[in-house]
Amino acid sequence: MQSAREFNFDGLVGPSHNYAGLSFGNVASFSNVKSASNPKQAALQGLAKMRALAARGFAQALLPPQDRPNFRLLRSLGFGGSDADVLARAYKEAPVVLACAYSASAMWTANAATVSPSADSVDGRVHFTPANLNNKLHRSFEHAQSARTLRALFGNERHFVVHDALPATPAFGDEGAANHTRLGAGHGAAAVEMFVYGRAEFDPSAPAPTRYPARQTLEASQAVARLHGLNPARTVYIQQNPDVIDQGVFHNDVIAVGNGNVLFYHEQAFADELASLDQLRRAMAGVGAELTALRVDTGQVAVADAVASYLFNSQLLSKADGKMALVIPQECQENQAVARYLDGLVASGGPVDELIHFDLRQSMRNGGGPACLRLRVALSDDEANAMHQGVVMNEALYHTLVAWVEKHYRDRLAPSDLADPALALEVHVALEELTKILNLPGLYDL
Repeated sequence: MQSAREFNFDGLVGPSHNYAGLSFGNVASFSNVKSASNPKQAALQGLAKMRALAARGFAQALLPPQDRPNFRLLRSLGFGGSDADVLARAYKEAPVVLACAYSASAMWTANAATVSPSADSVDGRVHFTPANLNNKLHRSFEHAQSARTLRALFGNERHFVVHDALPATPAFGDEGAANHTRLGAGHGAAAVEMFVYGRAEFDPSAPAPTRYPARQTLEASQAVARLHGLNPARTVYIQQNPDVIDQGVFHNDVIAVGNGNVLFYHEQAFADELASLDQLRRAMAGVGAELTALRVDTGQVAVADAVASYLFNSQLLSKADGKMALVIPQECQENQAVARYLDGLVASGGPVDELIHFDLRQSMRNGGGPACLRLRVALSDDEANAMHQGVVMNEALYHTLVAWVEKHYRDRLAPSDLADPALALEVHVALEELTKILNLPGLYDL
């Protein structure tokens, strides 16, 4: 086993963070539609989380926000004239499309890409495949900038490969790491890569949800595994339970999370729980690891409570003493059933012996918790040294970014503000300054 650490790349919330309710199937996103957001507070909440985890010794970095609004999208849909004309006409004729062009959803970097560490790939390099996110218009154009950003951070081709996104067709609907995790002995060891899919495009007899869309396909998961050169014996494909998708579990990371040899999951997470666990156990035996399954029964926590609190949209982090900490949103402590369960979990003597909670209400109200906000990248020491260092969180960067947010972000953003040409200029100026802070010249086509 090589020495390796798991870096969590959190999304830095962008200046256009707003509540447009664009994500059908995401209960929290829909329930806060058209209310006023607070971009400044959202960014500061995210930065506080990054700072606290970095201070604890966890490897923490960030992914910068994407440029907004997407004028290319608006012009391609027939909105012409000056930038101000484009915004005014889009707001009048197609406000939902304008909200899509302004979406700050790239903050949820669990959807930025799927990542396979060098210990798993046949060529011994870290592989990234940006997610095409083609199920939702407001996310479907993120992959171009995600690939550009990842190539800027991981440009050393000796250590890293950043693939293009999969074809943007329903058959290859790909939502990234939100439906993927690694299970094994450690971050530096060969592990089992688990892909969870919602439907199979080429198998019409396979079960599928009926109320909400299944965003990840089996075919997309298989394609990513091929691109990354994964060993088939150490690659597992598991179908998500269609019934929980219809209850608002739009990604697997809303109902299950894994780390090391631990899988923390709800009993209703998978279409066939027993077969899924058996498949994982057999695959993990091949890498010398034994699965520890932490099952949450419906009688302990109902699916509705899990979705409302984002219990499973948490981070399981390995600590130096061999135990794990569970990073949860504040909402978990405010839900009686969830809080009671978590108290018992920590007291049980099992692998999780600590809870770390954060106030992430701005993100939570838009449908994303701690796990949505981070992309996990396991890196050896050499690989960590080879990546771009300007995004690694430390005290100096934290204070610089807080000052940047205070300078450039609004503390209130209502749907009508998206028509304001000044907002587009504010985002442009803020991101131009951010490229200098992070030492990433040319990151945006500004």
